[in-house]
Amino acid sequence: MEERFTVGELTSPKKVREILSRYHFKTRKSLGQNFLVDNNIISKIVSAAEITDQDLVVEIGPGLGVLTSALAQRAQKVVALELDNKLIPILEETLASHKNIEVVPADAMEVNFDQLVHEKTRGSFGGGAKGYKVVANLPYYITTPLIMHMLTNNFNINSMVLMMQREVARRLAAAPGNKDYGSLTVAVQYYTEASLAFGVPRTVFYPQPEVDSAVVKLTKRKSPAVEVVDQELFFKVVRAAFGKRRKTILNALSSSNIGATKEQVDLLLGQSGIDPKRRGETLTLEEFALLSNNFYTMGIF
Repeated sequence: MEERFTVGELTSPKKVREILSRYHFKTRKSLGQNFLVDNNIISKIVSAAEITDQDLVVEIGPGLGVLTSALAQRAQKVVALELDNKLIPILEETLASHKNIEVVPADAMEVNFDQLVHEKTRGSFGGGAKGYKVVANLPYYITTPLIMHMLTNNFNINSMVLMMQREVARRLAAAPGNKDYGSLTVAVQYYTEASLAFGVPRTVFYPQPEVDSAVVKLTKRKSPAVEVVDQELFFKVVRAAFGKRRKTILNALSSSNIGATKEQVDLLLGQSGIDPKRRGETLTLEEFALLSNNFYTMGIF
């Protein structure tokens, strides 16, 4: 009789190698395929996500299904999105004992999350219904665009617990004045409350990546962190402020494509109570909002 592996065994690198060999599967660095093989980290991720039996969880990149299984033990239902079709047969085996998991072959960057969840729960969750949670071990190459895809499309996501490269995680949760604080920080914190949950060493993955990771929790705000007249202009000002980090906010904005002269920028900074000699990395979300609103009032947008 052919040997079968349980999900619990797949936290053993030896067992992982065996099942990958049996399915003739080779990990692809281009897809960020580094499988988590540590029960403690899995438990900490599930705990950070605060899963209950009333929750619908969307997992991005289930890999071999280890974290998927742990989520399914707590959640009402788990919808797992897997880009690599070659992993589907493995998941069918490792997750066979769970009746509340549905694996969907899909590219998360192209998914309308609300529509997918609505279809998979017969309208119980998704757009216009109950919110849901996202949990993922994100491939490094797609972390930023995928986060922005989920946030800017205003999907009905309540919270996200995401594992990513440690340096990127620090950027999401950074405070003004910190070297990690940037346009990505402002964008993420505009939509969510971001907190760094815990670090993850590279040694808990198979194969082992070249960098350490961290888990971040993003809790969706009921409304954006600051009130802006024109959201597109707000982010345009933010990007311009960080476009040349070493420059003062006055020089960064006046040399950008924002469409304002140095004199106009100087005037607007004064109206906003912002010292023109400061750098963009020191401005709070509130200051960026006030500044962009003043740009709008002056007709620069």
